[in-house]
Amino acid sequence: MRNREEIKELLDYFRTQENKELKFDEEAIFTAYEKRDDHQSLAVKILSVFGGILASLAFLGFLFITGIYDSTSGLLISGILLMTGGMFINRMYRTIIFDTVSVSSYLIGLVLFALGLFKMEMTENTVSLICILIAAGSLVVVRSYIIAFISVLIITGGSITLIVSNHNYDLIHLYISLLAIMITAVFLKEAKIISLHPALSKLYDPVRIGLIFSFLAGLVFLGNDFIEVSRDYIWVSSVVIILNIMFVLSRLFEVLSISQTTQKTGIYIVTMALLLPTLLSPAISGAILIILVSFLVNYKTSLAIGMMAFIYFVSRYYYDLHFTLLTKSILLFSSGILFLGLYLLTRKKLTSNEKI
Repeated sequence: MRNREEIKELLDYFRTQENKELKFDEEAIFTAYEKRDDHQSLAVKILSVFGGILASLAFLGFLFITGIYDSTSGLLISGILLMTGGMFINRMYRTIIFDTVSVSSYLIGLVLFALGLFKMEMTENTVSLICILIAAGSLVVVRSYIIAFISVLIITGGSITLIVSNHNYDLIHLYISLLAIMITAVFLKEAKIISLHPALSKLYDPVRIGLIFSFLAGLVFLGNDFIEVSRDYIWVSSVVIILNIMFVLSRLFEVLSISQTTQKTGIYIVTMALLLPTLLSPAISGAILIILVSFLVNYKTSLAIGMMAFIYFVSRYYYDLHFTLLTKSILLFSSGILFLGLYLLTRKKLTSNEKI
């Protein structure tokens, strides 16, 4: 919606759909859309982002040339100033150029501050915890899309760092399980979350996509032998993910108007039977969870991400030497049947609803 005419047409449409008279503050709506509207082209945005990153890298190189790396106090002070400056700029200005500058300043400041802490001979655990606290504080204070997204990645990345540095590799299952529950709750409780407080409505989108990437990062770590996870407990995270899938399926019944108990029971049984082989590969069931919740709320970005992740994890699983070819074949066959069944079910219901 780029002009007043299109907005007015939409408001008139809403008025015609209701039996009672609806009143809108049209001027306030026009003003809100004008503030949100950004007429800069995609090319300008991309150039602005890369320009800001390159300028930041050049500035970081200049700082190291001046010998700031040899000064612990210089690293700490510069890091604090750059992080504070980045957050201040982000709160004061809302253009794409200033957003890029603020994010670059924030990241550089965090890197310098972390290097300063390491120069003070702090342990990796301590530095990770401090970075997590800084990211959590930034998430609450700044409320910017990009900084909020980066803060979520820093928090979850710091959590993985704590797991790896302490060699408690099996805790990755707890990490994946918690994120699976959080993603399901965040996607299905969108209206309730954004209505609690105006700040939550601003943070909802970046936190949601940040959780998706963090969840996928955990699945990648688990499925690519980056960490030495015991194969005896690989089913733990799969069980949690499958339970979340079944819960999402119950909400999908409402959307597709499936109310008969026999139909629900049959679908539950078939779905559970098809998902059981994924106990050996939580990455595949995790991708299926992302696809389902994204489809349910019609979030196309994470739906595309979930599909690409599913293709990657399936291909990665096919070459996994920990399982036999028969086991892989059963899993791939089951996954294919599940998706074909979901496609036929949703297509049939949606087509019948359109006829009605």
